[in-house]
Amino acid sequence: MTGSVIITGANGSLAVPAVAHLLTKHPDLTLLLTVRDASSRDANTAKLKEVIARFSGARATVHALDLASLRAVHAFADHVAAGVAQGTYPPLRALVANAFHWNLVAAGQATADGYERTFQINHVAQAALALRLLGSFDKAAPGRVVFFASDAHWPGKNGLEKIPPGLPEDLDRLVQLEDAGGVAGGDYAGRGFQRYANSKLAIVAFMYALNRRLEKDSTLSNVTAIAVDPGSLSDSRALRTNTPTQLRVIQRFVLQPLRPLLALGNPTLRTSAKAAADIVELAVGPAAHGVLVKGYFHGAAKAESSPESQDADKQERLWVKTVEWADITKENSVLGGSGVTPAGF
Repeated sequence: MTGSVIITGANGSLAVPAVAHLLTKHPDLTLLLTVRDASSRDANTAKLKEVIARFSGARATVHALDLASLRAVHAFADHVAAGVAQGTYPPLRALVANAFHWNLVAAGQATADGYERTFQINHVAQAALALRLLGSFDKAAPGRVVFFASDAHWPGKNGLEKIPPGLPEDLDRLVQLEDAGGVAGGDYAGRGFQRYANSKLAIVAFMYALNRRLEKDSTLSNVTAIAVDPGSLSDSRALRTNTPTQLRVIQRFVLQPLRPLLALGNPTLRTSAKAAADIVELAVGPAAHGVLVKGYFHGAAKAESSPESQDADKQERLWVKTVEWADITKENSVLGGSGVTPAGF
C-alpha cells in the first residue's frame, strides 16, 4: 500500500505512538508530520524524530505548521498539493487531524487571525486543511479524513464539564474572543472546558456535512470522514498542559498508577498507544478499506454522537460559517465556496 498520510500535532501523546505504528505496520506509506516547532530544541519534536530514526529508510518528514495561523495552514496546503501534483509526494491516503489546544487556567486568547485560539486550532484550521487537500487524495484508493472528537461534545458526559456545550444561534460567537473567552466569576476551568467542548461539537457536526458533499461528488466518493473519540487517555500530555494543579495531581497519582484497576469500571480509560493503534487502522488499515467507514467512532467501534451534532440544519449552517472562517473558495478547494449543497438543504 502506497500513499501519503498527514498527521497534525505529530509530536503529541497519541501521535508519536501512531507514527511508530504506521512505520511498523505500514512502512510503504509516506508520512508528512506537522508540528508547531520542527526543531529538536522542542523536547516533544526531538522524541518524534528519535522514533523516526529507529526505522531505517522511513519515509517520514517533519514540517513546521502553526494551526493558530490560517496563512500557515494555507501555505502548507499549497506545499502538499504542489508536491502531489509534481510527484514529490504520493497522493494522499489519509489526513489525521490530531493537533489540539485547550486552556483551563486562563481566559481565552486570540490567534493572529483574530479568532478564539481553542476553536481555531481544534476546528477551523483542521477543517481548512481538509478542504484544501481533498483534491490531492488518491482517486483510485480509499481515502480517510480523521477528525478528533471527545465525549465532551455531548452535554453531561464528561466530569470536567461545568457549562454545557452548544452551538449558538449566532455561530460567529464561537470564534469571538469576547464571548467565547468571557469568564464569569473567574471560572477559567469551566469556560475553558466549554470552549474545548464546543470545538469538538463543531468538528463532529462539520464531519457529517462534509460526508454529504463527498458522497455527492463522483470524484471524491472514495473519500470519507470520521470523527473519533479516542477515549480517556491516562498518560496524555494534555492533562498537564494549561490545566489546574488538581488535574495534574490526579493524573500522576491516580490515573496513571491505578489505570488497570480504574479501567475495570471505565473501559474508555486507556493508554495513548492503544488509542493510536485504533486511529491508524481506521485511517489506513484493513478496516479503512470500505467506503462505508464514516461517521462517529469511539475507539475502533462505531458509536452515536450527541443529538445536537446530528442536527442537519445546524450542520449546514456550521458548514457555511466554517468555509467563511477558513477562507475556503472555489479557487483553493474542490469543495470551494459553500460546496455542493445536498438535496434537501
